[in-house]
Amino acid sequence: MRIFNADSIRNVAVIAHGGAGKTSLVDAALYDAGAGARQGKVDEGSSVSDYDPDEQKRRMSINLTPLPLEWRDTKITFLDTPGYADFVGEVMAGLRVADAAALVISAEKGVEVGSKLVWGYADQHDLPRLVFVNKLDRENTSYDRALDSLRANFGNRVAPLTIPIGQASGFSGVVDLVSGKAYSFAADKMSEREVPAEMRDTISQYRDKLVEVAVESDDGLMNKYLEGEEIGADDLRRAVRAAVASGALTPVLAGSAAKNVGVHNLLDAITDYLPSAAERPGVNPDGQPCAFVFKTIVDPQKGTYSYLRVYSGALKTDAHAFNIDTATDERLGQLLMMRGKTQEPVAELRAGDIGAVVKLSKTHTGNTLGAKDCPKQEPIHIPEPAYTAAVFPKTQSDLDKMGAALARLGEEDPSLHVGRDPVTAETLVSGMGESHIEIALERMQRRFGVDVIKRERRVPYRETIRKKARAEGRHKKQTGGHGQFGDVWLEVEPLPEGEKDYIFENRIVGGVVPKEYVPGVEKGVAESLREGFLAGYPMVHVRVSLVDGKYHEVDSSSQAFEIAARLGMKEAVAQANPTLLEPIMNVTIIAPDENMGDISSDLNTKRARILGMEPAEQGMQRISAQVPMAEMLRYATDLRSITQGRAHFTMELAGYEEAPANVQQSVIEAHKKELAEKQSAH
Repeated sequence: MRIFNADSIRNVAVIAHGGAGKTSLVDAALYDAGAGARQGKVDEGSSVSDYDPDEQKRRMSINLTPLPLEWRDTKITFLDTPGYADFVGEVMAGLRVADAAALVISAEKGVEVGSKLVWGYADQHDLPRLVFVNKLDRENTSYDRALDSLRANFGNRVAPLTIPIGQASGFSGVVDLVSGKAYSFAADKMSEREVPAEMRDTISQYRDKLVEVAVESDDGLMNKYLEGEEIGADDLRRAVRAAVASGALTPVLAGSAAKNVGVHNLLDAITDYLPSAAERPGVNPDGQPCAFVFKTIVDPQKGTYSYLRVYSGALKTDAHAFNIDTATDERLGQLLMMRGKTQEPVAELRAGDIGAVVKLSKTHTGNTLGAKDCPKQEPIHIPEPAYTAAVFPKTQSDLDKMGAALARLGEEDPSLHVGRDPVTAETLVSGMGESHIEIALERMQRRFGVDVIKRERRVPYRETIRKKARAEGRHKKQTGGHGQFGDVWLEVEPLPEGEKDYIFENRIVGGVVPKEYVPGVEKGVAESLREGFLAGYPMVHVRVSLVDGKYHEVDSSSQAFEIAARLGMKEAVAQANPTLLEPIMNVTIIAPDENMGDISSDLNTKRARILGMEPAEQGMQRISAQVPMAEMLRYATDLRSITQGRAHFTMELAGYEEAPANVQQSVIEAHKKELAEKQSAH
C-alpha cells in the first residue's frame, strides 16, 4: 500500500448494535476496493475482519480491527468495532483514534439499543458521522421506516443521501440525491442507469429534504434556496461536506452488504463528505513524531503487536521513539500496515495514519511514543467493570503460569482488570460482562496454555462482636522432656467503627506473664482474628486486652502462649455475641425512564435501600441506592435483561453492616460444609 498524507486519509470507526451487519459491510467494501480476492462472509468464517478464532467460533466481532483500503486516491481505514456491550472497551479504543464514524443499522429493526449507545459514545468524541441502512434486500423492510426511526432517536439532522431502487428481493440499486444519478448493482459490479421515471417525484422530495438541512450552515446557499433557485450538484456537495463536519447533518445511505448494493456509494460518500485526518484536531504533519498506542495484541509465537495512530510528524521503520509514559527509548523495528490477519511492511507512517509495530518491550495500550517533547496523548476512556469472577488454576502447572498470563491479558485489554481480594485471597478478574470474562479466559488457555476454573467471587464478609467478654485460654501439654505451658486471661470488647481493625493491649501487672511471652500472645490473637470464628472471615472493630495469666519457669514458651491466646480468643469471642458484617455498596444506575419501575422492583428483592431518583443526561434517569454486595454479584446480567442493555451502573463500597440472621446462617453453614469437605479429602 502507498504512503498517504493526512489530507488523503479517512479513519472511520464502524459502529452498530450487534447483528446489524457492519462487519459484512466492511468485508464488501474491502472487496469492492480490490483489497480482497473475494468478499468475506461472517457466517462462513471467511471474514477479513473477524479472523480471530473466538470470533469465528461465535460468528461475531469481539476485537477492534483496523482494515485499510484505497479508494479514489484516498486511504480509508475502517475501524471495525464489536456490536455487543461486553466489548465496549474495543469500541472506545476505535472511537478514540477515529476521525469520523459510520453507524450501521438494520432496515428490519431500525435504531436498536446498541445503536443509541454507540451513537452516544460517538457524541462524546465529537465525531462527524454518516449512517448506512443495511439489509434492504430483506422482506418486510422499509427505507422510510428506517429514516423515521433515525429521526425519532437522533433528530432532524438525519437526511438521506441515497435512496433505494426497488424493495426487498427487488432492491437492485440506489439514486444519489446530490448528483441525481441512478446506479444498478449486479454480479458485484456497479453501473450507471437511467433514473426510473416513476421515482422522479420521490427523488425530488428527498432531495429537497437534503438541501434544506445542508444549506443551513451556508448563508449564500440558504439565500438561493429561499429564493427558489436550483442548488447544483457541486454546491450541494460542498454544503453537505461542511454540514457533516460541523455536525449539522448526518447523511444516510441505502444498501445491502450481503448483496453488495450501495457499498460503492458508501465509499464515495466517505471520500467526499467525511473529514480527512488533516481536518481533525491534534494532527500536525510538520511537527515532531508523535503517536498513540490504542491496541495491543499479545501473540506468544510472533510477539506483541502495538497498533499506532500517528498524530504528528512521521514514524519510520528502524528508527527510535521515546515512550513518554515510561520514559524509555524504544526501537521501532519494521512498521506494518495491518488488515485483519495480514500485514504489509511500510517504510513510514505519516501524521493521520494507522499502523502497527511488533515487539516493543516497554510500551502498552494508552502510551504515547515519539520525540521526547511529544505531548502525552489523551487516554482511552473505558467504563468501569460491571462483572467480577474468581479464577482458580486447575493444576500446579497452571498456578505457576496463571499470574503472568493474566497480566498479559490485562496488557492486551485495558477493560479487563485483574486483582486479588485480601479478605478471601481469591484472584479476581473484572470485565464488562460474563461473556467478556469467559472469552478472555478461553483466549488465555489457547495462547498461553493456562487452564483455570471460573466461579462466582466470594463476598468479603467480616466478623465482629457486640459486647464485652472475658475468658481463659490454657495450653498444657506434657511430653517426655520439657512440656508446654501457657495460661492467659483475655478481655474482648467492641471498638467503634472507623478506628483500627483491632487493638491489642498488654495490661499485665506484676509479671504474671513475663514480657518475653507477650509477643507470642499478641501473635496468637492477631492470627485468630484474621482467621475468624464464625465463617472464616477476619474479625474487626475489636479491642483485645491481656489482663492476667500464669507461666511455668521450665515449660513456658512464646509458642505455648500463642496457642493459649488462640484458645482464649475462641472462648471469649463465643461469649461476646459474635456477628457477621456484610459489605454494602453505593450503587448508581443510569436507565431509561420506562424501565424505572422494573428496576426499582428488582432492587427491592435485593434488600436495597433506594436513596433517590433524578433526571440524568439524554432523557435517562439516575437511581441511587445502597445494596448488599452479595445481591450484586450478577447484577450486570440482571440489569441487561431488565433493560435490554439500555442501562448501566457503577458501584463502590459504602461500608459494612450487620447481615440479617438468615444470611448469617447461610454463610456459616456454607463455611462448615467447606471445612467438612476439606477434612474428608484429607
